[in-house]
Amino acid sequence: MVGAAIAAAGVSLPGGVAAAAGRGGAKARCAVPGVTPDDVLVPPGSTGLINERYYQRRIKAYLDYATDFERFGSPPGIATHLIQAHRDPDYEWNITGVTVDELARVWTQIDEWRDTRDFNFMYLNWVYVLGRGDTPMTTIDPAVITAIEQRLIANRYRYNDPLPDDRVDHLWYWSENHRIIVLANELLAGQFLPDEVFTVTGLTGAEHATRAKPDILEWIDERARFGFFEWHSNVYMAKNITPLLMLCELSDDAEIVQAAAMALDLCLFDMASHYHRGSYVAPHGRTYKKDKMTARDADTYGFGKFLFDDTDPDFVTPTDTTTTFFCAAKRYRPPFLIHKVAREDDPTVTRERHGVYVDASEPINDNPVAPFGYDFDDSANLNFWWSTGGIGMWQLADMSVAEADKYRLWEGDAFQLITQLRDVNGGDVERIKAWEQANHMILNLGFLAEGNTYAYRTQQVALASVLDHRKGEMRDQVHMWQATIDTEARVFTNHPMTDVAASTDWGEDGEPGYWTGEASMPRSAQYRNSAIHIYQPAYDETTDPILAVVFAYRDFTHAYFPQDHFDEIVQLGNWTIGAKDGGFIALWSWRDPEWRAYDPTVNATNGMTEPFDLVAPGGPDNVWICEVSTED
Repeated sequence: MVGAAIAAAGVSLPGGVAAAAGRGGAKARCAVPGVTPDDVLVPPGSTGLINERYYQRRIKAYLDYATDFERFGSPPGIATHLIQAHRDPDYEWNITGVTVDELARVWTQIDEWRDTRDFNFMYLNWVYVLGRGDTPMTTIDPAVITAIEQRLIANRYRYNDPLPDDRVDHLWYWSENHRIIVLANELLAGQFLPDEVFTVTGLTGAEHATRAKPDILEWIDERARFGFFEWHSNVYMAKNITPLLMLCELSDDAEIVQAAAMALDLCLFDMASHYHRGSYVAPHGRTYKKDKMTARDADTYGFGKFLFDDTDPDFVTPTDTTTTFFCAAKRYRPPFLIHKVAREDDPTVTRERHGVYVDASEPINDNPVAPFGYDFDDSANLNFWWSTGGIGMWQLADMSVAEADKYRLWEGDAFQLITQLRDVNGGDVERIKAWEQANHMILNLGFLAEGNTYAYRTQQVALASVLDHRKGEMRDQVHMWQATIDTEARVFTNHPMTDVAASTDWGEDGEPGYWTGEASMPRSAQYRNSAIHIYQPAYDETTDPILAVVFAYRDFTHAYFPQDHFDEIVQLGNWTIGAKDGGFIALWSWRDPEWRAYDPTVNATNGMTEPFDLVAPGGPDNVWICEVSTED
């Protein structure tokens, strides 16, 4: 694993991983019993860690930028000023602007048990700690502190916790990132308020913290064993990094601090080994149009800029939900090797395997064999399986329907489409299983499966793909491959489900849509600087009459090739070649490609004036070949 690689390179790690048999594999354990949370990690400035003077300069650069803004309705915006005030006793800011009323939208989301409220709890935990300082500039209105405490106590932390008859919980608890965020929030809520009785469960805070700990360690063990289910996500890797840092810095449990630091090393190494000129240049298990058309829109951009500083564009938001809290970190520092890998100029190849393979097309039987002992019919494994996105697998239908019935999951906003698919089959589990098995290439659109990724980097250009991944099948949020020169000059292909959005909002798209996801996955292969992507859908309108209406894909494939962001574009036959700053990207289409014209008053162009949408009409089957090179 990556942690072992870092250790082998001679970098001081904040602990080790001891093997344990049975489900979950390797178990994160504290290497030195009796140590405290403050001394379990190698201290900042130690040999093997990132240079501390450099790190402090990066903190200053971000805080100098971010504290020019007042965002008192945003917990990260508040935290930015509190962090600066803790660092600089002479710093002054409008601390009286932090009021209960300013945070009204945050309270509403939490009080109504809306989805992603766990994100705001994560940021409020920092406000709660930083805002109870001992100076005027680090002591926020006590009413805000009380409001946070009230909501920590009143929150529901598990999908199977008691649910009042008059309430609906809309939180999606089950993705890889939500799982660790919710667990980290539960542990810290219990730590902060150990003697309080929490409303939903009747447990004390201390009991909640005790309940959360083994599940946090289990999640970390999964990452050591299986990698990341949401592999290389330029959206959700940030949502793994932020809760892990929060545990490193705010937990009072040394074992949790150490395990979280180990997992954090893995996250940062993953980013570093796929980092190029400000871009997280990897295929992404999950992403969206709003995040992938330019590196500056990715949730990982600001943190990459902060940690690696290898691109000219500046920070893009003063409320970056990852960078902000790294500026407050006192215990954790990244290994120097991570920084060195990110800044490597020599050509590199990175090959990785993430996730779990399951054949959703296998014939239905009463006892499907589950990999690694995670039985499909054991509700204790629901969090694991749903975090793979496999909610549409027939193997999980019995357990999924039973749990959804038992805990009223159908009523949540996030279950609307799933509920419709259940109702089409009259709620009959056997019919659901048969339908899912026959239409696995469509209904299992969220399954992240096993991702074998390959990335090639040079100083001037990068190329990365996920190899032979669910070929011909639909994926709702995947990003298959990408060739990259810098934050803006990038190329990738796509089989669209919908037509281009009739909107001037650049981020608007479906899931899958015109740029987001894939209506059908290509079969991809790559060796160093060359890759081939063969599109051949495994389903069509004859597969299922109902699904043909809901999931009617476009009769073409296309490429994003933004001419505005290259120094030169040349077309030779079916080749389109872009050049910039010593890097070259060449793309070939078997079907004759043509530029699609956009009217910016009808379809968003993000300010681009030259065509960027290279369409290969004539059918959804096509072959695209990409080769990257340098002027050397």
